[in-house]
Amino acid sequence: MPKKLKVLALFDAVRPVTLDQDLSPELKTADWKTEAAVLAALDTLGHQHEQLALFDDLDLLRQKLQTFTPDVIFNLADQFRNNRAFDQHIVAFLAMHDIPFTGCGSTGLTLCKHKGISKKILSYHRIHTPRFVIIPRGRRIARPKHLHFPLLVKPLKEEASYGISQASFVETDDQFRERVAFLHESNGGNDVIAEEYIEGRELYVSLIGNHRLQVFPIRELVFREVPPDEPKIATYKAKWDEAYRQRWGLENRFAENLDPALVRHIENVCKRIYHLLTIDGYARIDLRLNAQNELYFIEANPNPALAPDEDFAQSALKAGIAYPQLIDRITRLGMKTVRD
Repeated sequence: MPKKLKVLALFDAVRPVTLDQDLSPELKTADWKTEAAVLAALDTLGHQHEQLALFDDLDLLRQKLQTFTPDVIFNLADQFRNNRAFDQHIVAFLAMHDIPFTGCGSTGLTLCKHKGISKKILSYHRIHTPRFVIIPRGRRIARPKHLHFPLLVKPLKEEASYGISQASFVETDDQFRERVAFLHESNGGNDVIAEEYIEGRELYVSLIGNHRLQVFPIRELVFREVPPDEPKIATYKAKWDEAYRQRWGLENRFAENLDPALVRHIENVCKRIYHLLTIDGYARIDLRLNAQNELYFIEANPNPALAPDEDFAQSALKAGIAYPQLIDRITRLGMKTVRD
């Protein structure tokens, strides 16, 4: 019988909180469905657990650790002061204090968040990526001549398709300049990446592990009602707006009609990506597969959405791992991860 653990579930809050904050109202909302599901799984597993939310005061964590000494922190804190760029700093803080935690370390989070750096690393290792250009804030907006339309223009470091809409798909220089300028000016300003649009299937590949990896069954975002001449892109609405998804026939499901040899190739490429980007714990790799069965890396998502109805947990379930067992495996893996 595996040892029962003491687990501190670490969340992020959107406003200041106190050490003894009652989180039950938040845990009943759709925005906190992952947090609620993880706590329920820890209950099912019989692990002793407490929770803490952070907004802008890491000293709360120090205070919490004086009264509750966990074997591991289940890390679901992916922002600090409402800034998702700070997720790597939270785990760096934990690593510096030799506190075991689940999921990816600071190096992997940093490399994956910067879409340009991750693509440069993988291109160097001969993994296909779309051709791209980075346009920092304050720089002249100009498209390099080697970059061909259509292009996707999106924030360089955002996640979960923030900043991606149908207007991100551009086919002229005027549209390109307009979209880049919009992103430079919105949400406090964003550096921008523009990459060539890859026509093809949108595949999501979930992996778990550190050195030895398990790849779960491949998922796909399908666009049933989108006209053939319209771009098929995973916009923010395409991922998170249920009414929009129903209107356009968008569905996340298991990928069909993939040759077994192609599946093995996809799995091997994703394992290489995982290691090259120094990912720990668990991740989802987003890919495009064109009509010639050429595979293109789009982005890597360490610590992906973990609710039971999301792609990662659905893929694990298809592989025979029920949700509580998935949470247990992630938890125990976090205890064994060596942090440099």
